[in-house]
Amino acid sequence: MAIVANFHFGVIALGLFSSAVLAYGIFWHRLVRIRWLRMAFIGVCFILVLFSGFLAVYGNRDNAQYDEDVVIILGAGIRGEKVGPSLALRLDKAVEYHKKNPGALLIVSGGKGTQEHITEALAMERYLLERGVPVEQIVKEEKSTNTYENFLFSGELLKQIFPQGCSTVFITSDFHVYRAEKMAQTTGITVRHIGSNTGWYNIPVNYIREIPAVIKTWVLSPG
Repeated sequence: MAIVANFHFGVIALGLFSSAVLAYGIFWHRLVRIRWLRMAFIGVCFILVLFSGFLAVYGNRDNAQYDEDVVIILGAGIRGEKVGPSLALRLDKAVEYHKKNPGALLIVSGGKGTQEHITEALAMERYLLERGVPVEQIVKEEKSTNTYENFLFSGELLKQIFPQGCSTVFITSDFHVYRAEKMAQTTGITVRHIGSNTGWYNIPVNYIREIPAVIKTWVLSPG
């Protein structure tokens, strides 16, 4: 994952957890005698599976009505100028939505991060244009660096374009829908959601990254 995707906390967390599982297997005959450690390990695994299941179920229960005025597509990491697999799946969902509701405005949201030569929004716009979405239906938001800012800066654009208000739906990966919805609420945007699938190879790293991010949202701050 460190080779095929941008390096982030999820890659580190998955590496640490995998090392712990490996060590537990290697030293099983010794650790099995330490009941509290065995129970703690099983408990952590159970919580991870349960939490991941909740995020997956929530993220796959779309509530879009396909009559919204605006679609906000949340950015994800790109490599250089190329859209990555997770972001491509989000954009494919946006293309599907556009075919059902061609009048909706598409806001592609994402700034320029490390390992990125252009903004995520520009890469997203190019992807949509190649798939037949008219340029006049696309608005770029190129300042955001996280989910909270995706909605904060997109909301500012919406106030300029739709001063009387509008109906909105956002698209992101299924594991990310729950937290993204919380972020939208903190910025005052009322949104529906569509979750895109997550490639099987991306499931461990993305879910193990998302769980502490959700807990942080609950405990600390929206950003």
